[in-house]
Amino acid sequence: MTFGARMLKTGIAVTLALYLSSWLQLSPPVIAAVAAIFAMQPSIYRSWRYFLDQIQTNTLGAVVAMLAGYYFSNEPIAVGLVCIVVIMICLKFKMGDTIGLTLVTVISVMEASGQWEFALNRFSLSIIGIISAFLINILVMPPKPRQQLTGQIQRIFDQMSLLLRTSITDELKEHIFRDEKNNLEKDINILSDKYSLFEEEFKKLKRSSLSESRHLVVYKQMLNTLRKGQEVLDAIGEHYFQSERLADTDQEFTDEIEMLTKFHEHILLKLDHKLKPNTTEALLTEETSDEFIKRNIKHYIEQEGGRSFRLTIVAASMYDYGHQLNRLNRLVDNYLKNEEDKENI
Repeated sequence: MTFGARMLKTGIAVTLALYLSSWLQLSPPVIAAVAAIFAMQPSIYRSWRYFLDQIQTNTLGAVVAMLAGYYFSNEPIAVGLVCIVVIMICLKFKMGDTIGLTLVTVISVMEASGQWEFALNRFSLSIIGIISAFLINILVMPPKPRQQLTGQIQRIFDQMSLLLRTSITDELKEHIFRDEKNNLEKDINILSDKYSLFEEEFKKLKRSSLSESRHLVVYKQMLNTLRKGQEVLDAIGEHYFQSERLADTDQEFTDEIEMLTKFHEHILLKLDHKLKPNTTEALLTEETSDEFIKRNIKHYIEQEGGRSFRLTIVAASMYDYGHQLNRLNRLVDNYLKNEEDKENI
């Protein structure tokens, strides 16, 4: 785990919650601090949604806890039953993410055993923590999912490119290759979560222009293409070295992987406006990809009664990777063309 903006903002939100609690002479301020920790979210939309949901569930939880404390006191069994009821209510209204902090409010309010002033104090502390986290999240280093996505995609591609280019030649040390491959899988999963946040925020907080919608589709395909590259690595690890191969097989597959990764790199550079217009590259086309897959699948199925059938699995995964790259290339070209036309107008 690396130190990031969210960790820093959580600390600032806790500090703000503690100061506000002291300034308003509410105690114990630790309740506000706990609420601030729970309420810190990874995106602006999630912060806003969590803020609204928490106001509703905390208010409802406080009212239920106040009534239960008045009629049943703060006996442990009563606290447990009220917690169950509040959890059921949160789930009923599809606000499961707010359960943790709402229960903190419920337990704090029930401690008052029907004393309105004491219960209001506890409820106010929870609200202060929620508001502190919300304000800090939108004012201090607000999340920028688009920039984060772009940087992370490039970093993951560099990592994956190294693994793909050395997967057949077996140049990397085994433990290094294994660790890097595990890290790649984790990073792609993290990237997938970040894309989900970006997509959610884009759809909920913005009016979708056609240009922004195209950009969202490009990002989705970029993620899908990285997954296909990871599948090539998985196929090579599971099948390639266990198969019977001819003398020139390693070179054929290495050349194809080199072409795929070069094409992938070219697309990313093009999207980042780092290539000159009309730059020519020895790029992969659908025809060359089809030629590779047809030649190799037919050859390996027929070779020695199909004993090298494992190689067809590897070849098919490479073909799928190339197919997704071609789709990404078309999407990027359309996106850039529309952006250029927009500027000209």
